[in-house]
Amino acid sequence: MERFVAALLAVAAFAPVSDARTAQTWIEGRNYVLLTPTQATSVPAGSIEVMEVFSYGCIACNSFQPVMERLRRNLPPNAQIVLLPASYNTGEDWPMFQRAYFAAWILGVADRTHRAMFDAIWKTGELAVSDPVTHRLKTPQPSLEDAARCYARIAGINPGAFLATARSFAVDMKIRAADAQVAAMQVPGTPCIVVNGKYRVNMDSLGNNDELIELVRFLVTKESIHQASGVARIHR
Repeated sequence: MERFVAALLAVAAFAPVSDARTAQTWIEGRNYVLLTPTQATSVPAGSIEVMEVFSYGCIACNSFQPVMERLRRNLPPNAQIVLLPASYNTGEDWPMFQRAYFAAWILGVADRTHRAMFDAIWKTGELAVSDPVTHRLKTPQPSLEDAARCYARIAGINPGAFLATARSFAVDMKIRAADAQVAAMQVPGTPCIVVNGKYRVNMDSLGNNDELIELVRFLVTKESIHQASGVARIHR
């Protein structure tokens, strides 16, 4: 019981005043979807996963990055952001960017190169998928070799080592798992936020970024209380 009370106090200490009304404000089926079955998470026990489904080739995801930084700063300590790259938009090179992300993840540079990869596509044009003047998709699209050269520049990764990792069985397995999870969560588009493999945020139901942050915090609190109550039952 002591652990249950401590968990509730930790959540309450970080909750904004407006959370007192969110139980009535946020409606399942309208503002968020309960996923069945619940998806496995990759965070330590006791933590709440906040997942962003994204692609570097998605212009909306690029614009969304400042919101993700705000969300990161406003989450309680038990919440942990994780990233899941999608691949379903083959016309804008998403499968290549997905493979590149997982290679970077295995090589330990995914987090520190995340913003730079968006910039390489949407700011400097190093890996641009469309022409900045005509806005037409480029032919050919950026290749895995192009991505390897980019990671060499921004992270000092040897291009040969990057390509070997990107074409490895380990990356193939991660790609299959990611594609299966995106399908299981019925992701309607990117960016998409999923809380603890259980609640998928309906982005279209929200009026602004403040509402998004408030809703995600509400779902994190909801799931934290659910986890804490389970701990309390076990220790009775």
